[in-house]
Amino acid sequence: MIKKNFYKNKIILVTGATGSIGKSLIIKLLKKNCKTIRALSNDENGLFNLKGIIEKHNLNLKKVRFLYGDIREYERCVLATKDVDIVIHAAALKHVEICNYNPNEAIKTNIYGTQNIVNASIENKVKNFMHISTDKAAMATTTMGQTKSLAEKLIINSGINTGYIPIKFSAVRFGNILASRGSVIEKFIYQIKNKMSLTVTDKNMIRYFMTINVATEMILNAISIAKGSEVFIFKNIGKFKIIDLANA
Repeated sequence: MIKKNFYKNKIILVTGATGSIGKSLIIKLLKKNCKTIRALSNDENGLFNLKGIIEKHNLNLKKVRFLYGDIREYERCVLATKDVDIVIHAAALKHVEICNYNPNEAIKTNIYGTQNIVNASIENKVKNFMHISTDKAAMATTTMGQTKSLAEKLIINSGINTGYIPIKFSAVRFGNILASRGSVIEKFIYQIKNKMSLTVTDKNMIRYFMTINVATEMILNAISIAKGSEVFIFKNIGKFKIIDLANA
């Protein structure tokens, strides 16, 4: 349960604001009486669409600042974090195949980009920093998982080494988000509509899933109870074989 009034009058920065998690977080935060939300993304069209989504929910658009920029650029991170109370770092390259084929780019975003937003947060004395991680960071065997695992270590180390600056650096892991952008369900639906065979790499593969609503509530709850230098891992994530999902 999120602490009562925890987000009231807070200035919050959400990186990766145009992704599935970022958009959902912004909608929820607008309902919690925060002062301002800064939505940072390098997806111009995504920022434009985000504006429409907020209007569709009849929420206060005046509270949102649409920041176009990239976490790879330190100066942009410094400007974005100025006077911010809470940073929710959701920006990342997340597709396994794309990261494997473009490892240098995955490193630039998931590792160097994370370090940029961390250093900027320290410079501007942000109070809370929550890094959105993944179950793929555990015993990582892919470029995506390995970069996210190292990003977690950067976060935890930052919490230990901030010294006198009282910043709570934490991370939260969860599994696949049902029907999120680029998820396997989206892929299956596309294949079904186009009369294609469903792609199942391994019939014995078990995947962990949760809804976007549950994921965002867990993130906001984790921020409100975080003490710093910890990784939150949620136990109530559903799991099932990918072949069963394909059959369904």
